[in-house]
Amino acid sequence: MMIEDSTEKRVGRDHRPPSAPRSTRAALWAVSAAVTAVICWPLFGGYLLHRDAVAVPRVTPTAAAFGIGDAPPRAVPQDGALALATTVFDGGFLVAAIIALSLLAAGIGYGRLAVRLVPGAGTAGAVAAAVAGIWNPFVAERLLQGHWSLLTGYAALGWIVCAAGDDGRRGWRRWAVLAGLFAVAGLTPTGSVLALIVGVLAVATAGRGPRAVTGTAALWLVTALPWLVTSALGPGSATGVGGAREFAARAEPGLGTFGSALGLGGIWNAGAVPGSRTSGWAAAATACLLVVVAGGAFWLWRQRAEVPSTAKALAALALSAVVLVTLAATGPGLHVVDALLAHVPGAGLLRDTQKYLALAVPFVTLAAAAAATALRRWVPTGFAVAAIALLVVGPLPDLAWGVGGALRPIHYPADYAKVTALIGRSDRAVVVLPASPMRDYPWNNAPSLSPLPRMLDAPVVIGSGLVVDGTTVDAPPARTRQVLDAVGGELDPRRLARLGVGWVVVEHDTRPGPHDAAPLPARERPLRGDRLTVYRIDGATRWPSPAPATVAASLAAHAVWLGCLVVGVVAGVRRRRDSAVE
Repeated sequence: MMIEDSTEKRVGRDHRPPSAPRSTRAALWAVSAAVTAVICWPLFGGYLLHRDAVAVPRVTPTAAAFGIGDAPPRAVPQDGALALATTVFDGGFLVAAIIALSLLAAGIGYGRLAVRLVPGAGTAGAVAAAVAGIWNPFVAERLLQGHWSLLTGYAALGWIVCAAGDDGRRGWRRWAVLAGLFAVAGLTPTGSVLALIVGVLAVATAGRGPRAVTGTAALWLVTALPWLVTSALGPGSATGVGGAREFAARAEPGLGTFGSALGLGGIWNAGAVPGSRTSGWAAAATACLLVVVAGGAFWLWRQRAEVPSTAKALAALALSAVVLVTLAATGPGLHVVDALLAHVPGAGLLRDTQKYLALAVPFVTLAAAAAATALRRWVPTGFAVAAIALLVVGPLPDLAWGVGGALRPIHYPADYAKVTALIGRSDRAVVVLPASPMRDYPWNNAPSLSPLPRMLDAPVVIGSGLVVDGTTVDAPPARTRQVLDAVGGELDPRRLARLGVGWVVVEHDTRPGPHDAAPLPARERPLRGDRLTVYRIDGATRWPSPAPATVAASLAAHAVWLGCLVVGVVAGVRRRRDSAVE
């Protein structure tokens, strides 16, 4: 069905934007669900422990979970939300479900966006946009890196643009929905920043006026309170970061950095890349995607008189993101990023610059929809969609089935439950050794972070130094450094007790790392398991805890974020119900 896109119906006028007919919505949901299932089906049935992704049965509500521990608040409000949600749901199921729902929402959101912004998109355009939004190198690489929560922000971008372009007839509900979407995207700080950029751009180009732009920014600020407040107040927030070179976008075979960015690839970690993009095939795959994008962009240019200004702004945003990510990987760009990291608070969000290629995805999906719409003039709808899907999906076959089987849930050895029960809730710190944060367990299928910091209901001390290409980045905070220095040689229980350390847990079956300490006397060893050994330190002082005002501020910020999420969901449900009645 051809969707009219007259001047009166364009996004940016004070009229209802185009909506998809029921058959298009049904096809969009069905295709998005099918594509998501092909990727996510293997993620269920255990616990995902893959690089930065750490799913545990229950996340404990420690100070670190709410961003006010000794480490920088990088997983805020993610860990606090999981601490609350895992009191009801199993953590392994919850993480897998969030990944699946994020990809499903991404497909539906970008499909809805195509119907609104691509003249005549219809079912073919919506489905093509959904496939491109779910199946691309950005999604594959972020899954392999374990950045599952970033995908919630990625998935929200299309919905945010649609919400920004809604007419104002429903007043508070439109703002409530937008607040909920900002909260969803803000599960991680980077996702929150992505949402701000796209949200402000969409409102500005929708012709809402300066007051609406200011209101959108203020609304975003409210939903970003968890990581803004904890960054300002948390003891770990002042730790400097580095590593611009180590975390810069990486050139894939035959492409260079610019070509990799154009193809939505180039993540800094060569180990988080699908096998199909580790050879010259990466260039062929990128060429296929660019054929779709270029063809769709050309069709949109020819229809430019009918294309809403929001779509044009998204095109400029996509090009800007690709260029800036590429420039940030050059010599001068690295110097600029390093200077920002050294001198600007919160600039650590800019270190992994390749994340910001997510800003290019909304236009990539619009271009895919436009390409399908153009093809539909010569071939039936099914053939048009199949052609686009072949060019998008075919060159990246190993995104299927948990990124080629790389993402496989595991079950934790029994020692982990024993240690959690033994230590219980403690106000004495637990030192986890080896001190290096990365693990290579023989019972797991990939390198990963240690799960103990999220399992133990106690302050956990573990090194934060990450080795990238032989360079160690992220020096630990001062208090953590004191403890790690104390366990660097022969363990002295009295010195550890004075520092507030009540327990030492040694993980045996992992690669040795710095600060592998000599064992304590056997009489202080209450558990010696196949995987873990626990040492008790008698007479330990209490580990310093955050000030009550800091705790109250963090909890209040998280409560406001959760309130925005709930209000947004309720408003969205009511708006959908009212639309069905109309």
